[in-house]
Amino acid sequence: MKRCLTVLVMLVVLLTACGVSFAAEKAWKLAHIRPEGTAVDIALKKLAAEVKAKTDGRIDMEIFPVGQLGDYTTVQERVAIGDVELQCAPLSPAVIKEIGLNAFPYIVTNWAEAQKAFGPGGIVIDKMDEYMTKQGLHVIGSWPVYFGGILLTTEPPSPADPNVAKNIKIRVPPIRSFELSATALGYQATPVPWADTFTAMQTGIVNGAIGGGAEGYFASFSDLAKYYVAVNDHFECWFLYINSDLWDKVSDADKKVLVDTAKEMQEARWKVAVQDELDNEKKLADIGVKIIKLTDAELSLLRDKHAKEVWPALYDEIPEADVKAVLDSLK
Repeated sequence: MKRCLTVLVMLVVLLTACGVSFAAEKAWKLAHIRPEGTAVDIALKKLAAEVKAKTDGRIDMEIFPVGQLGDYTTVQERVAIGDVELQCAPLSPAVIKEIGLNAFPYIVTNWAEAQKAFGPGGIVIDKMDEYMTKQGLHVIGSWPVYFGGILLTTEPPSPADPNVAKNIKIRVPPIRSFELSATALGYQATPVPWADTFTAMQTGIVNGAIGGGAEGYFASFSDLAKYYVAVNDHFECWFLYINSDLWDKVSDADKKVLVDTAKEMQEARWKVAVQDELDNEKKLADIGVKIIKLTDAELSLLRDKHAKEVWPALYDEIPEADVKAVLDSLK
């Protein structure tokens, strides 16, 4: 009897040791799109270190910055098939069209509304998880970035008047909502992937870009930027998500660690995101970029035009009921 008990104890110890060894050898890949040392890179490294400590090394994450594993749209697909474990990035609606709700134009108009909709407990996080489940993805948390604007290499006429034709070609992401929005704002939309935008602007294929904000433009296009128009066309919020099959295999205790630590990261980010946006606009101004800020009244006119002309055209992809639910949550 004692011998059997000894063998059983040895077996348990051996299996435990093997499990710890396996966890340490196979670090999860966590991808994002910004360079090392940026705010999101620092935050994700902190999250990875805290999760590893809190799970006694069962969950170990290796950070892959600046799109090392591919464009974020490609990595989203890689996470879905389990080739990459996690990503923190914008969401692509290429597979699930409803995901476009995340960047729906002018669905929120200020930071207070943005936090209600996109912050912890906000309806957009729940909707994104609902949609992304269809692609084999599970949302753990969000990372608020900025309100979107237009970066230009040439000065736009009447930047606050959407009814004035700008006669300027600008890059738009290969997402329908951005194409419609650029047109509604008076620009000529030219779909270009983010990775090709610098070359397109440098060679004059386009003279500007929409789909980013001051932080992203400063990081990627500071050598080309001349004008920045803060049109607040969309709220940029990234999501931290994981492969669904992998998530199902994680213990309840470790799931709680991931969710709680991601929530702490979100809450810390919301406290500084507004100032971070202002700081990045100043960075652009400091290198000679003319910052064109619109008044609340001017922004209201842009939103009204979108609500009238752009929103109805998107309801075949993004349910009107879901848009209404977000708007109702702001009241």
